[in-house]
Amino acid sequence: MEPRLEIIAQLASETPSKIVLLVFDGLGDVPLAELGGMTPLEAARKPNLKTLAAASSLGLIDPVFPGVTPGSGPGHLGLFGYEPTAYEIGRGLIEGLGIGFAFSGDDVASRFNFATMDEAGTITDRRAGRIGSEEAAGLCARLQEAIPEIDGARVFVRAVKEHRGVAVFRKAGLGGSLPDTDPQKTGVPQLEPVGLDDRSKATAAVVRTFLRRANEVLRDRRTANTVLMRGFSTYLPLPSFLDLYKLRACAIATYPMYRGLASLAGMEVVAAGETLEDEVRALEKAWDSHTFFFIHVKKTDSYGEDGNARGKTSVIEETDRILLPAILEKRPAVLCVTGDHSTPCALKAHSWHPVPLMIHSVSAIPSAEADADFGERHCARGSLGRLRAKYLMPLLLSHAGKLVKFGA
Repeated sequence: MEPRLEIIAQLASETPSKIVLLVFDGLGDVPLAELGGMTPLEAARKPNLKTLAAASSLGLIDPVFPGVTPGSGPGHLGLFGYEPTAYEIGRGLIEGLGIGFAFSGDDVASRFNFATMDEAGTITDRRAGRIGSEEAAGLCARLQEAIPEIDGARVFVRAVKEHRGVAVFRKAGLGGSLPDTDPQKTGVPQLEPVGLDDRSKATAAVVRTFLRRANEVLRDRRTANTVLMRGFSTYLPLPSFLDLYKLRACAIATYPMYRGLASLAGMEVVAAGETLEDEVRALEKAWDSHTFFFIHVKKTDSYGEDGNARGKTSVIEETDRILLPAILEKRPAVLCVTGDHSTPCALKAHSWHPVPLMIHSVSAIPSAEADADFGERHCARGSLGRLRAKYLMPLLLSHAGKLVKFGA
C-alpha cells in the first residue's frame, strides 16, 4: 500500500455521516458552436445543480495527471483514491467482476467488442452498430459452444451489455501483458495479439487462435462478424474501502464495468436496474445500511463518443430532474458531483481535459460569483483549484468529519 493511503487509513474514523459520489461518465467537454459556444454541461438546464453550485466548492480534477488521457478504469481508480499508475487493471477483469464471473489465479481476461469487418479484413464498425444485449448474448453462446478450449486453456465467453463481452483464458502460466487488438479506429485491420513477456507470449498464441476461430464462427454474418479485444489482465485485488476509509460503501451502477470496479474496491454492488428511476429506488433501499454511495451515470460518455452534444446535455438534464432531488432529499453530509474523465463530443473519444468537480457540504467554500454554476469555466475559477483525482477521497472524508488530525 502506498504511504499516502497508509496515512489515510490511520486517520480515518467510522462515523454515521454519509457521503454521496455522483459520477457522470465522460462529463467534461469543450465549447461547441452548435451549443452557442458552451459545453454540454454549461448548456444544460439543471436547476438543482446550479443551486448546489452557488453553495459548494468548485474545481477541476485530472484523473491521472495533466495531459494524460485516461481509460474508464484509471479514471475511476483515481476517484476512489487509488494511484491509477500503480494499479494497471485491465477492462477484462473489471467487466468480468461486474457480471459476477468467479476468477481464479490462473485466469487472463479480456473485454471485447463485437465489431464488423469487410471481406478484406478491414474494420468498418468498432461497435457493430451497438447491437442489443440479447443479440450479443446469443453470439457469445455460439462462441462458447464452438471454442471451449485452446491448447489446454479453458475458454469462457460471457456477454456483458450491448456489444460488449468478456473472454477469459484459464491455464497455469499465462500472463496478462498484451496490448489491445482493437486498433481504435476504422479503415484498418485488427491488430495482431502480442505478448510483452514470456508468459504473455503464451497467452498471445491462445488469443491468436481464439480470434481465428471466432471469425470462422461469425463469418455468416454481415455485421458483428468479429471481436476486438481490449484490456487484458490477471486478477489484482485492491485495498478495500472499509480498511482504508472505514466506510460501508455501496455502488449503484447500471453498467457491469463500473460494478466490477466497485467490487474490486470492496464496495457492495446493489441491484441498480437500467434507468435513473431504478437507481433512485436502489438508493432508497441502500441508504440506511451504508455510509458511502457511488452512483454512476453512463450515457453522458456514450453520447460524447457518438458526438451527440444535445444527447449529452439531455442526460445531464434528466439526471438533474430525476436523481438529484432523490439524493438531496436524503441530506447527505457530503455530495460530490464530478466525472471520471472528459469525452468531448468534438473528439468522439476520451481526452486529457480536466473534469468539473463540485463538493457540497456545510464546510464547503462557495464561489464568490453571484451567478455560480456547475460548468467547466465556473469550476476552473473555483476554490478547489485543480487537483489530481486521487486526492478527492481525503477531501470528502474531511468534509464528512471522518479524518482525525494528523500529528501533534
